[in-house]
Amino acid sequence: MMGRIRLSARWTMVAIVVLCTTGRAHAQLSLSSAVDLALRNDPKVLAAQADVKRAQAAFSEAHDAYVPTASASGGYGTSTGVPLSVPTVFQLSSSSLLFNFSQKDFVRAAAASVESARLSLQETREKVIEDVVATYLALHNDEEKAAALRDEHAASGRLVSIVQQRIDAGQDARVDLLKARLKLDQTRFAELQIEDDIAAQADHLGRLIGMPGNKLVTVADSIPPIPDVTQLGGPLNTQPDSYGVRAAFANALSKQEKAFGDSRYRFRPQLSFGANYSRISTTHTNYAFYYPAFQTQHSDNAASVGIQIMIPLYDRGHEARAHESAAEAVSARFQAEDQRNQFLEGRAKLQHSLSELEASARVSQDSQDLAEEQLKAIMIQLNAPPDATNPQAPLLNPKDEQTARIDLQQRRLDYLTAKGTLDQSKVNLMRQTRQLDNWLQGTSPAGTGISATVGHK
Repeated sequence: MMGRIRLSARWTMVAIVVLCTTGRAHAQLSLSSAVDLALRNDPKVLAAQADVKRAQAAFSEAHDAYVPTASASGGYGTSTGVPLSVPTVFQLSSSSLLFNFSQKDFVRAAAASVESARLSLQETREKVIEDVVATYLALHNDEEKAAALRDEHAASGRLVSIVQQRIDAGQDARVDLLKARLKLDQTRFAELQIEDDIAAQADHLGRLIGMPGNKLVTVADSIPPIPDVTQLGGPLNTQPDSYGVRAAFANALSKQEKAFGDSRYRFRPQLSFGANYSRISTTHTNYAFYYPAFQTQHSDNAASVGIQIMIPLYDRGHEARAHESAAEAVSARFQAEDQRNQFLEGRAKLQHSLSELEASARVSQDSQDLAEEQLKAIMIQLNAPPDATNPQAPLLNPKDEQTARIDLQQRRLDYLTAKGTLDQSKVNLMRQTRQLDNWLQGTSPAGTGISATVGHK
């Protein structure tokens, strides 16, 4: 995934230029470009990346306790009376930790924290990708619904005109006109609703990619074929944990290592190294007066080097902190197990519901196909000469054609609704089974860019 993002960097720059210069134009945004832009601009991804850097810095801090520190200080002044300290002009000092029973546990805890942050970043990235894909598919689905509603609106308008003509000819009653107008008004209301939903989805997608305010239009060819339910199935016990669950267990391990380190404090020696060089001047002090031996034999240079050994015997504060760390480790472990249980239950329910959703979509598709065949049959009868052998057969008229067209678009809307729900569930399951990246990599190369078409809605 990272390689694909690096390769698409030039498309990202093109996207930024195009989207920023189109103004009120419609910007056609491919799915792969939307994902790339979101991963570069989404605040949640950027925050997770900062958390990784923070964890890496904490690991360096724990590990670098063994690296000697170096510092320099200096000053010059005068004093009177009893000397309060050695009159040092400047000094160089260095210190480091040589050995601590707990420090290696703290290093392991920091390393586990880095791993947890990296897994959390991957989980955040996948959630952002899922959000982008789901929004993109919903926007594309709404665009298809809008096209179906436009056809239904046109058919409803023609139906109103036909019924009005039949009323004028004394062939229909006024109630038929009221029914036709009701259908026209209902269609217009549905159009307004879908337009609002398109605006909301486009706005959300624009904010995900970091460029709100642009009128985004999907590219159908950039959407890879969504796998069948059978391809997304498989034994649940063989499916991997999510990155979020793995991050939770890594965080629990980090707290466990820290608690273990805090518990190994009392009665264990701690070794530290120290070195110091100081330059001394008694020119403006009476240090030599109070310390006569300094006058007869002294040096203006002082140096020291050594190892300090400390054995903690009693520290109630540290003991309480060790109990706190142990409780946090136990709590983190149980929270990780609870998160895994919730994740597995949710994934199992989702996988089991896909068959039902697919059956519902198939029923809607069959209903749409049936309505299409009925419309074809009506068109054949309307264009055929009257059947002289069966004068009692009911005669069809243009009103029947428009009614069939309206019914066909209604069935198509039902199918699009069912298909949209099924596709959203498939995307969610692909993210939970970590197949979303592989699915996205099947995007058609022809749909990896952005183009803009100037025009108004």
